[in-house]
Parts: sequence; C-alpha cells; structure tokens
Amino acid sequence: MSGPVRPEPTLGELVGRLGGDLSTLFRQEVELAKTEIRAEAAKAGKAAGLFGGAGVAGWMAAIFLSLAVVWALDAVIDAGWAAFVVAVLWGGAAAAMYARARRQAREINPVPEKTVQTLKEDAQWMRDRTS
Repeated sequence: MSGPVRPEPTLGELVGRLGGDLSTLFRQEVELAKTEIRAEAAKAGKAAGLFGGAGVAGWMAAIFLSLAVVWALDAVIDAGWAAFVVAVLWGGAAAAMYARARRQAREINPVPEKTVQTLKEDAQWMRDRTS
C-alpha cells in the first residue's frame, strides 16, 4: 500500500505562493539596484573631484604662474612673453587633469546592469513556469 495521498494545492494557494515569491523577488531586485547605484555614485564623485581639481589648476595657472613668469623672466625676455610661457605650462597641467577626469567619467554606468539582467532572467523564469 502506498503512503497518504497529498492533495494538489488549490488555485488560491498557488496564487498566494506566487504573490509571496514575487514580493521577495521584488525586494531583492530593489536591494541589488541600490547597491549598483551606490557604486556608480562613488565613481561619479571621484570624477567630479577630478573636474574640480582641473578647474582649480586652471585658475591657479591664470593668476600665480603668470606673475611668476613676469617676475622671474623679466630680465631675460619681455615680461609679456614670459607670462605667456608659464601660463601655457599650467594650462597643460589643467588639460591633463581634465582628460583623466573625462576618462573616469566615461566609465560611469547609470544603468544597474546586474539588476536588468536578473529582471530578464526572472521574466523568463515566469514565462517558463506559466507555459
């Protein structure tokens, strides 16, 4: 003789389980999205800091180096040309920092890729279970 027959779950029970599973899945997806967005925000903050540094370097180049060239090279060449040479050097430093910041900013991905992928997998799983 076989063991006790386990009745099939009712439609209400199945819908209840599905609702619970979907709720849990949704909470997990939201947590994954939050984690990914925090990581991308940190990258954006670093890039913003580098952009700020490039701005400060450019500003310093315009003021202090122009004066330094004028004072240091005034005896050798015309003061105007001396200021121009120094300003070009600091402008190069500012350009290098800007280029680095731009490269880092391009690495920022505002789309939570892992969340998108798992949502696609979840949708496929749901299609497979309902067909």
